[in-house]
Amino acid sequence: TVLRFRNDRAAASVGLETLSDAEWVAHFGRFQPLAGNLDPPLAQRYHGHQFRVYNPDLGDGRGFTFAQMREAETDRLLDLGTKGSGRTPFSRGGDGLAALAPMLRESIMGEAMHALGIPTTRALAVIRTGERVNREGSPPGAILVRVAASHLRVGTFEFFAAREEEVMLRRLLDYAVARHDPALAKLSDKPIPMLEAVCERQAQLIARWMGVGFIHGVMNTDNMSISGETIDYGPCAFMEGFDPATVFSSIDRQGRYAYGQQPAMAQWNLARLAEALLPVLDARDIDVVERVEQVVAGFAVRFDRHWTGQLRAKLGLAAEEPDDRALADDFLQLLQREKVDFTLAFRLLSDAITGPDAALHDLFGRERPALSDWLARWRQRMAREGRTLQDCAATAWSVNPFVIPRNHQVEAALSSAVDEADLGPFERLLAVLGRPYETVESARPFTLPASPEVAAAHRTFCGT
Repeated sequence: TVLRFRNDRAAASVGLETLSDAEWVAHFGRFQPLAGNLDPPLAQRYHGHQFRVYNPDLGDGRGFTFAQMREAETDRLLDLGTKGSGRTPFSRGGDGLAALAPMLRESIMGEAMHALGIPTTRALAVIRTGERVNREGSPPGAILVRVAASHLRVGTFEFFAAREEEVMLRRLLDYAVARHDPALAKLSDKPIPMLEAVCERQAQLIARWMGVGFIHGVMNTDNMSISGETIDYGPCAFMEGFDPATVFSSIDRQGRYAYGQQPAMAQWNLARLAEALLPVLDARDIDVVERVEQVVAGFAVRFDRHWTGQLRAKLGLAAEEPDDRALADDFLQLLQREKVDFTLAFRLLSDAITGPDAALHDLFGRERPALSDWLARWRQRMAREGRTLQDCAATAWSVNPFVIPRNHQVEAALSSAVDEADLGPFERLLAVLGRPYETVESARPFTLPASPEVAAAHRTFCGT
């Protein structure tokens, strides 16, 4: 058993940065007691809708909530969890183990999302167990240690609702509100305000995902956190050529969780949360039911507001004009017609605010004349901003990353780490992804997209 990755920056948030490598292994590889630890570690039970099908037989099948600690800066309570540490009562016949590559992958993705400013769970460490796991190719086993605002999911509420355990559902509701929405704790009627708060967090989260081209890949209700964090990095990926129908997950054969479907799927999941809350509401009261329906229906408006704000900032705009969304959508349509690289296009558009636009034009083929027409409209709009071009560029650069975890580069780093026991490429990639919005010349090789052939063949897997 050996420590393969330690994230001291994230560990510092809960005061664990001083742990030695041996202590990481002892506490999280062998479950030796740690201050704040739960005794015994807790495996949670939940239900969930998986690809629309209700599954009452879910839970932490290979993970534990190991400890709870306070975040140094905010004093909020955080969960420390492990993944891949063995069987639990909810393993459903599985071995409860994890392979090294998926655990390192989650580390990369979580740190990239954190650096991009998107709420996320974070990896604290990856421990190689010294065992081989029963997967294709018998890969090396590993344990991931991660920190989360909580591990409460939509599926956690579905569990108690399905079992008609109203008392426990109310206790769960009170706990979730106290932890994530303390301003609502004194309300006598919490369910609808809590649902509104979760809808707002999810609308903002999905808009931010889409702003960087992120595709979660498996947005089942057991993978949606009440806290509004990105959780459970399985078959996730970052889109390169822009196409709302983009899917990378090997298990999403119908495109249910495609890039462009994510807002609708979040709303669908939130409808399931609303249904789960009905037992603690007066479902016989038509007004109450209508209020719940309005909250869920209102998710689309919430998301549209956040997404329009994202797009406006990506164009370098801060003031609001009615036609801004149409201007942004027209640019997206240009990208889609030629499947132009999403990240490069917006970054080069940012550069074009104060510099030449030749590099942006070079991304296009037959759509270059249409791009020129669009750029003229965009510059006319920017002239009405009432801000300097430098300020507009700063706005655009702050939301249009220079570098993202490009899928082929992630796979190369994981292959080196697993097949050659060389963590150098993994560590270099993490270092680059830690400064995603800065134009760093040494990071430029990481900005290059995969070849069309490689991109078309890329598939992601759950790792279970």
